[in-house]
Amino acid sequence: MSSAALLSSILFFPCLGALVILFWARISPAMCQKVSLVCSGLVALATFSFLLPGLPWSFAPYEATVQHGFALDWIPSFQIYYYLGLDGISFPLVVLTAGVSFLAIAASGTIKKHAVSYYILILLLITGMLGVFLSLDLFLFYIFWEVVLLPMYFLIGIWGGPRKEYAAIKFFLYTIFGSILMLIALLMLYFASDLTDPRLEEFVKSDTIIQQTVGSQALEGIEARQADDAVQPLHTFNILALQKIGQLTDQFDEPLLWGYSLQWWAFLLLFIGFAIKLPLVPVHTWLPDAHVEAPTPISMILAGVLLKMGGYGLIRICYPICPEAAQWFAYPVAILGVIAMLYGAFAALAQWDFKRLVAYSSVSHMGYVVLGLAVCSVYAGGQVDSQAWAMGMNGAMFQMIAHGISSAGMFFCVGMLYDRVKHRQLDQFGGLFHRMPTFSGLSFGIFFASMGLPGLCGFIGEIFVLLSTWKFSAVLAIVGSLTLLLTAGYILWTLQRVYLGFEYHGPLPEKLSPATKGEISILGVLLAFAILLGIYPQSLFRYMEATVTQTADALAERLSAKEEPDEQQAQLRIDPLEAPADTKTLLVERVQP
Repeated sequence: MSSAALLSSILFFPCLGALVILFWARISPAMCQKVSLVCSGLVALATFSFLLPGLPWSFAPYEATVQHGFALDWIPSFQIYYYLGLDGISFPLVVLTAGVSFLAIAASGTIKKHAVSYYILILLLITGMLGVFLSLDLFLFYIFWEVVLLPMYFLIGIWGGPRKEYAAIKFFLYTIFGSILMLIALLMLYFASDLTDPRLEEFVKSDTIIQQTVGSQALEGIEARQADDAVQPLHTFNILALQKIGQLTDQFDEPLLWGYSLQWWAFLLLFIGFAIKLPLVPVHTWLPDAHVEAPTPISMILAGVLLKMGGYGLIRICYPICPEAAQWFAYPVAILGVIAMLYGAFAALAQWDFKRLVAYSSVSHMGYVVLGLAVCSVYAGGQVDSQAWAMGMNGAMFQMIAHGISSAGMFFCVGMLYDRVKHRQLDQFGGLFHRMPTFSGLSFGIFFASMGLPGLCGFIGEIFVLLSTWKFSAVLAIVGSLTLLLTAGYILWTLQRVYLGFEYHGPLPEKLSPATKGEISILGVLLAFAILLGIYPQSLFRYMEATVTQTADALAERLSAKEEPDEQQAQLRIDPLEAPADTKTLLVERVQP
């Protein structure tokens, strides 16, 4: 099977399921769920099959290049192509999307109202999320980014709780504001890009997709420029090409407004857009309301996958395309990451609504992602320490996958209890371990994974981020480490109030029946992956480490080249006591910020 057929089938198969449901006359809610389970299950099987060695389409570990990449003409007059591919950054997130989406549909058995519309929207949502992670054309990426918006708006606004309209509109307004900023940045980068720059000659000749699409035109333009002939610029939406332009040329360095360069403004606009989706303090306030009002399966997708789109945008687009702006914003972004970590943890400690507590825990955990990506101004002998930055990026990626697993499980636990007793007040729970022992045991494992207990998935990403931050700023690392204590506090406090004790204090105690086989299966699968990644993190690192490390190395090389340090001065260390008394000595030493 060709790459185009394989990835397109994975991407659009949920849409086929949506069409089946749409045109199936008098289809019951149960049959809607079965059709959706089949579609999402086949997509999950297809994506997980990439992990199996020996198959023609297997994803090769320890490789940094794009695999199964292809480009088809879409709007070629504007260099817009249907360009999909997988690498170590996108592949883990595609697998996470397929897995969490399948489990969310399996958890949708309680949805009876307008079931046809619900399952059509959730299948369209899956296509949009997969498209974001598979797209390597910036215009196509933006299209799928926007496709995600409307299904989620309706899923919250129709099937949500008492304040569903408010939560849905708030989600929509925040997200569309970020999308507008992203669109401005996208157009800025497109019209400033030029593939006929001679500094891109090696890239143009070596990149298969560029050769297939605009290679001959780009090479002709390069030759003309080398001969000092006038040439029309060749713009591009190719994400990998834009990364090379940002790293190898100064096309995005031209002053744009108030003395700041185009890439400075592009980074700022993109960062705000992605930070809203992440979400990052102070643009996070839509998330608790959306989570509290959304039905349980949608909260699983929202926390497990949708938030990761923001982190993916940062590591795929924001940082690689605008490396010098990333360095300029390093400390502000790192500080915002630490603030999100602490603020989310403190806010979770203050909650009495079980679901709102889990929502604020997501704000805290996604702060690790921002902090891990920000640690780029690390100097050693005048050079950017790519090893420390790679550790931070790998930690951020691992944290996204780990949080996708644990947060989906936590929201499912909350939803199971709400479906039974119709409330989420923490002070009215208690004694569930006696009434629901299997469910309680699985819940403990999921919550411990979120807490970052060693041996479970949450530990690895957090420790990698904090270790890399130490070389960036010991103060931020120490302050950020306090989040570990606060997280343990609200997780253990929650477990004590909900599951331990001798008596349940809330309404409908007779409804606290043991978990069903389906519910146990969903929690069991999530806990199994949490244990796997905690005990054997190489099962994830083997696929993403090469690409992430290559990204960090390329950015570090660009920043080191721009620094142009004087090696003799940067490494000169003179003891004033040993210097001649009649000589004025200039002490030049590169110090850590």
